[in-house]
Amino acid sequence: MIDLPRTGSPDDALSQPTRARLFVLLGELGRPAGTVELAEQLGLHPNGVRLHLERLQRDGLLVREGEPQSRGRPRDIWKIAPDARPGGRAPRAYADLVRWLARAMGSGSRGLRGIEATGREIGQELASRQGAAGEDAFQATLTALGFQPRVQARTGEHVTICLHNCPYRDAVRENQPVICTLHRGITRGLLDVMAPDAKLAAFEPHDPDHAGCLIKLTGMAARQSEM
Repeated sequence: MIDLPRTGSPDDALSQPTRARLFVLLGELGRPAGTVELAEQLGLHPNGVRLHLERLQRDGLLVREGEPQSRGRPRDIWKIAPDARPGGRAPRAYADLVRWLARAMGSGSRGLRGIEATGREIGQELASRQGAAGEDAFQATLTALGFQPRVQARTGEHVTICLHNCPYRDAVRENQPVICTLHRGITRGLLDVMAPDAKLAAFEPHDPDHAGCLIKLTGMAARQSEM
């Protein structure tokens, strides 16, 4: 069952059920998707779905891009905006974290090394479900998880990505080593599948209330488009 985001006032774009379902669906996909695909997933007509997507775009929750076609005009592709804050929360927050922690703790592996190894398996599984590769896909997945990634620096094959939101901040306050180690493992797993030539050169946790954690990559291939 889809867990719809909590909304604020009736003017909130997500107070309308179809828009809330579209937003959550994009978060669950963890990748950009076209209007027709989203409409088919929800069993709705693409024309009506497009109007809802455009409203989410106007409210800063989604970003629209054009995907070139062999014929005709580019088709619209939608993804969660890096700065999206639905109802004051980032996407997907705690639901996945609780499940992943339970898996890591019950894996039989001891210590932070075991937690990171389990996180890496989870990251590989997440990436495999997306069916996309490269830096854009990597950042889209981080966005869907609620981290609001932005490139802070880029020099050749070296890329530093700053995470502008910590969706797990409450858990991090309780036990930062465990949560951040799990996240580091997930990051490695995503790279294993989406960018196998890239290496995680550094993973720098920061204060969860201010966010700003850094993911430093080396060997990342040039991007096909800007995030």
